[in-house]
Amino acid sequence: MPAARAAVHNPRHGVILNVMGAHDFLADPPPELRPFIRDGRITAVPAKRTRRLLLLDQVAQAFEPGREYPEAVVDEVLKEIFDDHCALRRYLIDESFMSRTAAGIYWRAGGTVNA
Repeated sequence: MPAARAAVHNPRHGVILNVMGAHDFLADPPPELRPFIRDGRITAVPAKRTRRLLLLDQVAQAFEPGREYPEAVVDEVLKEIFDDHCALRRYLIDESFMSRTAAGIYWRAGGTVNA
């Protein structure tokens, strides 16, 4: 079953993008991530890299492969799931789940893709 998507409007950029709702992709986390997720929101980033990568893969599911997102839209999505959205965005970049241009355009660069 495909995950539901919600429209995110960013007036600054004049775009409406369809992104997954936070509760859709974090609603039923794998058992090893349950201590870090409550009510569809991340409560803490795992210290162990293997668990952190698993969490980041779950977060990357919010972004459609092949689509570009302005930084403000990425921030809106990440704010819905974690209070420190800047740290989460940095983890996504550092671990190659997302890439960006100097102009602040982001795209999904890794993670699991559902067929």
